[in-house]
Amino acid sequence: MAKRDFRELIVWQKAMEMVTEIYRETRAFPKEEVYGLTSQLRRAAVSVPSNIAEGQGRLTKGEFRQFLGNAKGSLAEVETQILIAANLGYLNASQPLIDRVSEVARLLNGLLRSLTTDN
Repeated sequence: MAKRDFRELIVWQKAMEMVTEIYRETRAFPKEEVYGLTSQLRRAAVSVPSNIAEGQGRLTKGEFRQFLGNAKGSLAEVETQILIAANLGYLNASQPLIDRVSEVARLLNGLLRSLTTDN
């Protein structure tokens, strides 16, 4: 595996866009959620590109895969929390965020597959 800068990874770029969008959307959440759902959703979202970057910086493909797995877990948290926010009426249009999460998930799965099949 040729070592590349994590910023070159499309999945990292898309995850960063997702984080920015989530921060924008959560600005309108109720103030009583600032230490609850707002904080939890933002932390889970930030964890996705952070784990991708940290994994890319590791020494082995196995370590990289482990961090990509962590990113997938955080992404599942993000999706769950978006759905909770939508159920509570905090998001007017949750589908664009869900679509963004799905896009990042597809890219993560593709990267994981490529690391599993590469020699």
